[in-house]
Amino acid sequence: MTCDGLTNELLLKLDAYWRAANYLSVGQIYLRSNPLLREPLALEHIKARLLGHWGTTPGQNFIYVHLNRVIKQYDLNMIYISGPGHGGPALVANTYLEGSYTEFYPDVTQDEAGMAKLFKQFSFPGGIPSHVAPETPGSIHEGGELGYSLSHAFGAVFDNPELIVACVIGDGEAETGPLATAWHSNKFLNPASDGAVLPILHLNGFKIANPTILARMGHDQLAALMRGYGYEPFFVEGDDPATMHLLMASTLDTVVGRIKEIQRAARTDGCSGVPAWPMIVLRSPKGWTGPKVVDGLQIEGTCRSHQIPLTEGPEAPSHVALLEAWMRSYRPEELFDESGRLLAELAELAPRGERRMGANPHANGGILLKALRMPDFREYAVSFASPGSVDRSDTQVLGQFLRDVIKLNEAQRNFRIFSPDETASNRLSAVFEATSKQWLAPIEANDEHLAAEGRVIEMLSEHQCEGWLEGYLLTGRHGLLNSYEAFIHIVDSMFNQHAKWLKETRDIPWRRPIASLNYLLASHVWRQDHNGFTHQDPGFIDHVVNKKAEIVRVYLPPDANCLLSVMDHCLRSTHYVNVVVAGKHPAPQWLGIDAAVAHCSAGIGMWEWASNDQDGEPDVVMACAGDVPTLETLAAVQYLRQSLPELKIRVVNVVDLMKLQPSSEHPHGLSDYDFDTLFTKNKHVIFAFHGYPWLIHRLTYRRTNHANLHVRGYKEEGTITTPFDMAVLNDLDRFHLATDVIDRLPQLGSRAAHLEQALRDKLFEHRQYINEYGEDMPEIQNWKWELS
Repeated sequence: MTCDGLTNELLLKLDAYWRAANYLSVGQIYLRSNPLLREPLALEHIKARLLGHWGTTPGQNFIYVHLNRVIKQYDLNMIYISGPGHGGPALVANTYLEGSYTEFYPDVTQDEAGMAKLFKQFSFPGGIPSHVAPETPGSIHEGGELGYSLSHAFGAVFDNPELIVACVIGDGEAETGPLATAWHSNKFLNPASDGAVLPILHLNGFKIANPTILARMGHDQLAALMRGYGYEPFFVEGDDPATMHLLMASTLDTVVGRIKEIQRAARTDGCSGVPAWPMIVLRSPKGWTGPKVVDGLQIEGTCRSHQIPLTEGPEAPSHVALLEAWMRSYRPEELFDESGRLLAELAELAPRGERRMGANPHANGGILLKALRMPDFREYAVSFASPGSVDRSDTQVLGQFLRDVIKLNEAQRNFRIFSPDETASNRLSAVFEATSKQWLAPIEANDEHLAAEGRVIEMLSEHQCEGWLEGYLLTGRHGLLNSYEAFIHIVDSMFNQHAKWLKETRDIPWRRPIASLNYLLASHVWRQDHNGFTHQDPGFIDHVVNKKAEIVRVYLPPDANCLLSVMDHCLRSTHYVNVVVAGKHPAPQWLGIDAAVAHCSAGIGMWEWASNDQDGEPDVVMACAGDVPTLETLAAVQYLRQSLPELKIRVVNVVDLMKLQPSSEHPHGLSDYDFDTLFTKNKHVIFAFHGYPWLIHRLTYRRTNHANLHVRGYKEEGTITTPFDMAVLNDLDRFHLATDVIDRLPQLGSRAAHLEQALRDKLFEHRQYINEYGEDMPEIQNWKWELS
């Protein structure tokens, strides 16, 4: 019996290797000692708490074993993404068998003692998680949350022409919206300059407690679905190991050949368009090779094998014997020598060196990371004679800088911009002077900026843009995601998982830092007056600051020069999540480039040119964070200083939001002394904030002067209205801010009462004007800073 070089001898070895991986997987779930069953299994050898998931594991072991064969046979550069989420035992077992695990963890030796450690540590206090976690060699995708494996896989192969990602997709995972959408990633993959993704849809029929949709679809219907997505499906189906080994080997030979044909056609023959990339549908029993029946209930091939097929001994002592029989069914004495090491003739089936999927440097992207070539951001600065004298679109200015970042890194091919159809809308159109949007589907005459190769990728799915960028970063490249502020919430959970990955890998010595995940959020809440309430939500930053302080950074640059300085810093940084919120509409420019650099480097500071308390203590502190809050604060300051020249006002602007936290809570945080120096210990602080007001209170509640801190921000009031009215509706406008000062300074006396009446009159006049004319009053639209 032969099949493309798969002799009977090799077939038997592959089956033995698979049995070894299955044995190690079961051992991880159940055992704390007696790893080779050198003595009869007893209750004391079994963990007190059994945690983990068996159902998907044997199928993933089967896949890994066969991928090892084609990696060796065709010298493939391949990594493995485990989408089902609970395949931790499989990936740990296989990296242990190939030797990469021991290289990263020398105490987990390839002998009986090391095997005992391998087993005990799994889902055990002080050990390793049950998912394919950052601790697992070869992993760039934990899978704690389902739906993102395929988008991560495509992100990993962009600009990686020699890399193949084998992406195992669980049939439960395939029911999620992000995964269902991710099949369309093939329309953006350029076979001439990108690598290849081999999707392996693993149908084992069940989720935790229910059948899966795709597994219950007929063969023809499922094949039609995959062809409709643009793939060429190959089916490997059955439960007999010998037959399945032959079928899987033959299929992988065909699939690898097809991938090479597609790439050769594009790279040598110049073929274009979207090729029908191959994908595999592997249909095997859930819990394959595990217990068939337990306590009269079928286990293998049902949802009962999803987690722990056999319960703990104290609850079911008869299960100890069943567990021993199950583990001995893999015949460990035929797999491991006397010392507990995998037999040499089986170990030679694994690839060598960096061709092992657990040792591939693309799965430890920091090893491959090269610094971006950066233009001098100062060359793009906005020049002006005095603060507020000119208006510019902050993101439009940034677009010119990003255009040249793209140009300088074209040869390295290690920088991309991802966006859900919003790069032009967010005023970054200058980048299209340097690149197109990558698009392999048909292009029509009136399409703009579309080409088979480009540094920008857009798809109207925040999930895909986020997943592609994460995969791109995790394999050693740089990037930026720009989005509307309100809709970045769609990836809240994806951000959450990536932030957790960054946090965990900080403490893993062999994991190298990767480029930061950079968000540019434009079209923000205060300039969504034309789209209305549905587009108004600044709450992503609230979600972000929940993460560990050593991971997250939030920046609110007040003008274009500050945005340039901040973005230069973010693109150079590593191992952070940077969130930058910036406006796209023309707005006043406050700081020259040198002042902007100094201000952004400090992250917070007094604006001396707007303040008049230089000769002593201020009567009030006017603080602001964000471009529109800064504008409204300065307009309020100007009104107050002109009306009450004796009033001493200090203006404090915040660029780096984390400066507000104590230094004990965040590395960027101010010391209490420095905070009190800026905000005083006993003066009222009127704080105009871009987001929800309570976030400022949350960040500053420990500060000395917190009781005198009064925050204005977004409070869920909005509609289709004028730009200024958005601020009025949320009490963030200049008139409300000035009134806040008057209300809190009784020493102003009777004169302040007349001013307060004038401010109320202005708000009434504003309402009448916009209702009549549909735009803001000329004095609002044409306002300029006039104080020296």
